[in-house]
Amino acid sequence: MANIKSAKKRILVTETKTARNKAIKSKVKTYVKKVETAVAKKDAEAAKAALTEAISVINKAGSKGVYHKNTCARKISRLTKAVNGIA
Repeated sequence: MANIKSAKKRILVTETKTARNKAIKSKVKTYVKKVETAVAKKDAEAAKAALTEAISVINKAGSKGVYHKNTCARKISRLTKAVNGIA
């Protein structure tokens, strides 16, 4: 354990940020999975609805600094391509 006060604070702040980032990443994975299951079932209507929600969640994660903007763009692109493939 750190002895310096600022180092102790950094540990606490890092734990808080790590928990927040984990929660956001988990949420993104959940929404991505919803899109992928709809694509697997070839349900175009449900896939499009899930895609809209997933794009929103991914962009929010990017704006909060959890994901790099190119990572967000790549995830969205792949999901969109998958959804358009079944239509």
